[in-house]
Amino acid sequence: MPPVPTVRGDRLVNALEKAGFTVVRITGSHHVLRHSDGRGTTVPVHKGRDVAKGTVRGILADVGMTVDELQRLL
Repeated sequence: MPPVPTVRGDRLVNALEKAGFTVVRITGSHHVLRHSDGRGTTVPVHKGRDVAKGTVRGILADVGMTVDELQRLL
């Protein structure tokens, strides 16, 4: 398995939007995204800060995406 990329929250949200997810609400610094098939996740978006690698892994598990698929969307 390739290593989890270092990515900022806003770039992660953009990648998920390319994969068909939409932002359904923003609560503070957390963006909640849903896909039309029911999958969903929450992405922390803190200005200028990267999302922790473990959090990225959890988000990928939530949405059923691999690291390779994420890297193609970034």
